[in-house]
Amino acid sequence: MRVAALHARASLRELMRMPAYVVPTLGFPTMFFLFFAAPSSAGDASTLMAIFAGFAVLGVAFFQFGVGIATERTTPWERYVRTLPVSAAERFGGRILSALVFAAGAASLVLVAAVLTTTADLAAEQWGQLAVALLLGSIPFALFGIALGYLAPPRAALPIANVVYLSLSYCGGLWTTPEELPDAVARVSPYLPTRALADTLVGIARGDPVQWGAWLVLALYTAGFFLLAAWSYRRDEGERYR
Repeated sequence: MRVAALHARASLRELMRMPAYVVPTLGFPTMFFLFFAAPSSAGDASTLMAIFAGFAVLGVAFFQFGVGIATERTTPWERYVRTLPVSAAERFGGRILSALVFAAGAASLVLVAAVLTTTADLAAEQWGQLAVALLLGSIPFALFGIALGYLAPPRAALPIANVVYLSLSYCGGLWTTPEELPDAVARVSPYLPTRALADTLVGIARGDPVQWGAWLVLALYTAGFFLLAAWSYRRDEGERYR
């Protein structure tokens, strides 16, 4: 755990020195919410606030991991780190901890913007539930981002991450409430991890009972994405250091 924490601190320091990463990662979801969700939020502002906070968390997972790792793979620093006695789990743990910080920042900006510009409001208990759901719900996507970072070619990582990020967000119901998805998309949506995240967030915003089915789906995707991330890490290691 100590090694993971040190790795997270080093990663945070590095990323905070890169305005080209920090500004769009933190600001894009809020801008998207203000342009597309806030003007049509009458009557369902709290729900839209919650799902766009999920959209913000998802972006951190794909761009901090998918794009970041793919870029780092070609650097001398990455080759040096691979020679150190650090396990894949410790490296993944450090990356996830650093991502949680950025995810919390990006989601918080969406929440603040929603409260200031719409009628969005939650009870104190709901705010706490929403925070927990966003943090835990980001873990499977962080693992998926790690796998993407080790599988995608460095030059193709950004367009691939964009396509996957935007497609999963829309089809999972993180741009609009799941009930408003087109019929063709709605048939696929229940099988996506983003739909499980959207269902948990919508349930919290509307004061519904805990969505245990959605949490189970997220847990299964977490296990699957962890195995995929570990395999992709070892695959990359075998190709580069054989």
